[in-house]
Amino acid sequence: MNLLYNSLPFLLIFISSARFLQLNVSMVNSKTHPDDIRVLKQLKNGFDPNSISPGSCLSSWDFSVDPCDHIFTDRFTCGFRCDLIVSGSHRLTEITLDQAGYSGSLSHVSFNLPYLQTLDLSYNSLSGSIPVSLSNLTLLHRLSLSKNSFTGSIPSSLGALTRLQELYLDNNRLTGSIPLTFNLLVSLKRLELQQNNLSGELPDLSQLRNLNYLDLSDNLISGEVVEILPPSVIEISYRNNSFSGDFNVNIAELRSLQVLDLSYNELTGMIPSSLFDHPSLQQLTISHNNFTFLQAPRNMGLTSGLVAVDLSYNELHGLLPAFMAWMPKLSALSLEHNKFTGMIPPPYAMKAVVPRPGMAPFERLLLGGNYLFGPIPGQLMGLKPGSANVSLVDNCLYRCPDTLFFCQGGDQKSLVDCKTFGPIIP
Repeated sequence: MNLLYNSLPFLLIFISSARFLQLNVSMVNSKTHPDDIRVLKQLKNGFDPNSISPGSCLSSWDFSVDPCDHIFTDRFTCGFRCDLIVSGSHRLTEITLDQAGYSGSLSHVSFNLPYLQTLDLSYNSLSGSIPVSLSNLTLLHRLSLSKNSFTGSIPSSLGALTRLQELYLDNNRLTGSIPLTFNLLVSLKRLELQQNNLSGELPDLSQLRNLNYLDLSDNLISGEVVEILPPSVIEISYRNNSFSGDFNVNIAELRSLQVLDLSYNELTGMIPSSLFDHPSLQQLTISHNNFTFLQAPRNMGLTSGLVAVDLSYNELHGLLPAFMAWMPKLSALSLEHNKFTGMIPPPYAMKAVVPRPGMAPFERLLLGGNYLFGPIPGQLMGLKPGSANVSLVDNCLYRCPDTLFFCQGGDQKSLVDCKTFGPIIP
């Protein structure tokens, strides 16, 4: 009995030592770096368990086994990627969660993942602030937090991610201004911040020499539209903000630009001619502003690459711009709801019906809501329904009966309204 009693402490020490050795052996044999396991646990623990539905990626994360050694098994079905970085050690290089409606926050996640290249938590219901610790991800190429409910300001520390190529923070509830440090994201190709509550003025992004796509639409950004972008940019959307003043961008410097959307702002003054002789610009949308004058290009738009132009809902006045009928690729033109007057130029009708060789026809020609007067050009009279989308409603035209499809959907203005803008020629 005494022998057993005296041996008991040694037995307990032996059992503890065996467990310690077993744990150490397990850690030695583990493929996943312990720091990476720690972050994965923090990530899962930050989510509301009630939002982790059966069959989702997170429901299969079972840390009783090694994540990288059991990836794509019934324990870790999806959600991340491991790569062999150093001999015998696997590191996380990608975390891409499924769009399963996870809720929770990232506030307690350290993001100490030095080899992570992709972090995609988009299309879920995550809330709270965007953690500053994301700046630890110095090898990150793609960060997507789209379609969540993040609030607060964008951390200026994200400017440390100098290898980042794609940044998606769109469709959240972010406030404040765009950080000045974003000009340090020298590898960035795509920046999407649309549908937030961002305010302030545009920061200087001219150092982003690789930037191709910029979407800031549906925010509260104000100030003037000035030249603070690199020549590499291909598509710009400032739609539905609070930009005001004149359009001061030297568009010729943006040599690769193909799409420009400035609609639903408070821009005023002149629409510059440089927009209509730009060789690469294909789509121009500056509707719902307060522009009053349109400057014609010297070459009549013959070198323009524009395919679609929407200048509707402005305060443009004077005669219809004749040069637009000579733009070789233009097939969609909307000048609706301005204050244009005069007669419809015959080249407009010709381009809609029988354009010259090498000239794209008008497939959409919307001229309603102006003060155009006189007879309808004869060429348009033979235009058949379905051949083109043409509208001449709400003008001052002589005889525009409903029997003509392009007169349907609205009456012509009254004689009193029409006299405000000049003569009416029968």
